[in-house]
Amino acid sequence: MSNQVYDVTLSDNELMRYSRQILLPSWDISSQERLKSSTVVMLGAGGLGCPVSETLARAGVGAIHLIDDDVIEPSNLQRQTLFTVEDVGQGKAKTAYEALLKINSFVKVSYADQRLTADNATSLLLVDKAKASNAPFLLLDCTDNFAARELLNQVSVAHNIPLLSASAIGMSGQLALYEPSKQNGCYHCVFGEALESEASDSSQTQTCANSGVLASTTTIMGNLQANAALQYLGRGHNPLQGQLLIWDGSAMTQHKLRYRQDKKCRVCAS
Repeated sequence: MSNQVYDVTLSDNELMRYSRQILLPSWDISSQERLKSSTVVMLGAGGLGCPVSETLARAGVGAIHLIDDDVIEPSNLQRQTLFTVEDVGQGKAKTAYEALLKINSFVKVSYADQRLTADNATSLLLVDKAKASNAPFLLLDCTDNFAARELLNQVSVAHNIPLLSASAIGMSGQLALYEPSKQNGCYHCVFGEALESEASDSSQTQTCANSGVLASTTTIMGNLQANAALQYLGRGHNPLQGQLLIWDGSAMTQHKLRYRQDKKCRVCAS
C-alpha cells in the first residue's frame, strides 16, 4: 500500500475519542486519519463479524458495510456479541448495523441482507469502491461457508483487493491477509484441497452448527482479525505477510505457517 496522505480531518471530538490510540508510538494522527478514510466490506455478521465490526467501529474505521442474509437464533447469543434475546428472529445484518451506529456515530455503516452468489458477488462486495478511490479498502471474510469464501477470493484477485480471512471452530482458529498485488498466494492456493473436498461432499464440512464452538473462540479470532485490519488500514502494514496464523485455544498456543503461490492455482496464477 502507498504512503499517500488522505485528506481526512479529525474533529475535536474524534481526537478525544481516539486519543488512547493516537498516543501509541506506532500510531499517530496520520494513522487515525488514514483509518477514517478507509472502507471495510464484511461478509458475515455472526460469531466473527460481531466482534470484528464492533472493534473496528470503536477504533474509528471510516465505513463498514455488512453482508448477511441470516436471522438471529437463540443459539447465536452464546457468542454473537452484538445481539440480545430481544433480537431473536431479526436479521443479523440490520441488527448489527443498528448496534454499530449506537457504538460510534462517526462511522458510516450500511448493510445488505442478501446471500452472496456468483451473480451478485461483485456488486455486493465492491459497494462504494469507486467512491473510495485510492483510500484503503479491505474485504473481510467472517463466514463459515467455503463456497462464499471462494467467491470472496475470486473477487479479491480479479479486482486486486486485499482479503482478510478468519475462521473459528471448536477451540481453534485461523487467520490470513491475502494481497493479490504481492502475487504470493491466495485463499485458493492455501485451501484448494479443502474447497474441492467440500464441493464433492458438503456434509463433511465443519461449521459451528454441526461441530460446536467455544464462546471465546470467535471473540478472540474476531479481534485478531480486527487487529490485522487496523494495522493494514491505518499503517499500511500486513503483519501476516505470506503467513497463515493458527490459534489453538485448548493449549493457548499460536504459531504461523508460511505459504506461497500455487503456480497452477486456477484463481490467481494466471
